[in-house]
Amino acid sequence: MSADTLATARPAVELEGITKRFPGVVANHDIRITVRPGTVHAIVGENGAGKSTLMKILYGMQKPDEGTIRVNGEEVSFRTPSDAIEVGIGMVHQHFMLADNLTVLENIVLGAEPKKFARLDTAFARRRITELAESHGLRVDPDKLVEDLGVGDRQRVEILKVLYRGARILILDEPTAVLVPQEVEELFQNLRELKSEGLTVIFISHKLDEVLGIADEITVIRRGTTVASVDPGDVTARQLAELMVGSELPTPETRESTVTDVVTLKIGNLTMGADGHRPGADPAKLREEGRRLLLDDVSFEIHQGEILGIAGVEGNGQSELIEAIMGIRPAHGTIELAGQDISGWSTLRRRESGIGYIPEDRHRQGLLLEASLWENRVLGHQTRKPARRGIWVNRRASRADTQRIVEAYDVRTPGVDTLALALSGGNQQKLIVGREMSGEPKFLIAAHPTRGVDVGAQAAIWDHLRDARAAGLAVLLISADLDELIGLSDTLRVIYRGRIVAALDPTDITPERLGGYMTGAIAGTEES
Repeated sequence: MSADTLATARPAVELEGITKRFPGVVANHDIRITVRPGTVHAIVGENGAGKSTLMKILYGMQKPDEGTIRVNGEEVSFRTPSDAIEVGIGMVHQHFMLADNLTVLENIVLGAEPKKFARLDTAFARRRITELAESHGLRVDPDKLVEDLGVGDRQRVEILKVLYRGARILILDEPTAVLVPQEVEELFQNLRELKSEGLTVIFISHKLDEVLGIADEITVIRRGTTVASVDPGDVTARQLAELMVGSELPTPETRESTVTDVVTLKIGNLTMGADGHRPGADPAKLREEGRRLLLDDVSFEIHQGEILGIAGVEGNGQSELIEAIMGIRPAHGTIELAGQDISGWSTLRRRESGIGYIPEDRHRQGLLLEASLWENRVLGHQTRKPARRGIWVNRRASRADTQRIVEAYDVRTPGVDTLALALSGGNQQKLIVGREMSGEPKFLIAAHPTRGVDVGAQAAIWDHLRDARAAGLAVLLISADLDELIGLSDTLRVIYRGRIVAALDPTDITPERLGGYMTGAIAGTEES
């Protein structure tokens, strides 16, 4: 679409005076955004700024209290996402919504199946998917099972899914959160293809350098309202961060080494079969039987005052490694905490012995969303002080300690009785970090600790991890943010298909080279 055509075309989306209130919170106030057709329009803002609420309104998941929405010049009112899809709006959520046990084709047509004589018209679906994939540069194999796809391919399937339903306006929510640099560049190439075909993309992200690299226009939201619309060529990442949060863009650089000679966690020859097996199962026998191994002979040590970073494309064994250390799934091998073999211990006993856990999915594994903040403070800590008093939960002490966490970790909330679901993602994450740092843990698993949080919350979480490391905490850091991994880690390991394939020095590695090891493009050789 030419510059002249863009200038005269009706806006793809116009939001005017959008206001949305929840009990005790104004999520959006007088939001005004104009999105030109055939462009990538980025929306940035810290967590709690109102981005997610705004996108839910635009996708028909919530109704605004005030304001108007126009799509291609026509005023619209959505009751459900189906209404948004009807006028050509599609949304690709941050957490993919695909069924692993179905093929790519089955996932794409699910809920919009073409019928022929009351049966699924597979030939038509395949033809349509192939046409969309070729015209938009979204290469996928329609017959492949989704569980066999990498993260980048899954994202392409999600985009095809909304295009298949006729979307001409795409909302992408934190689309690069789980991608390595090579996959980010592939996604951006796909977005350029979509743009050249006249499609419009609304791009939600907190990665400011990426926003500057792909967006045609950027809208900044702060505290629920729009504060600026800028041209990417006119601002730097630092200036954009200042517009968002009023402070400089933080960096995850770690100061002087605090690593000691004392081993806190020792993992020895940890192996796990794909279909599960008892802890005594012989890994060699599993290999002979041709069983797929989710973890294959993983060994490493983490010392007091050390952050050990694990880099890997999602689905290469990181989740299974966490589950094995936490005692959630059985695995063959040894796990020692402070010199004591804990391999046969229950998850609760491991927690009580000093293991903290910031989970990768805060909603599924970290919080009870419909419980209060003080009740969430007790989760996983219910057998220890301050939560425990005899056989009862000590409500007064639990509430007081939750207030301490709220103040120390800058959790922005009306009070400790507020439900967790009322907090923004960043504030939910700060509550979890505060809870897991409480009780003087010996060892902390930090899985994607800053995923989906803004630059302000990110900086705060990095500071807490650095301070705890300096005080002697041993940390296993798993993250898809390669700058975070390289900046915070004292040592780096790369996991690929369940094996540790490289030991790298974070002071001598770039995100691009690290991405090469993670995808298998660079053969795993030890560098440290």
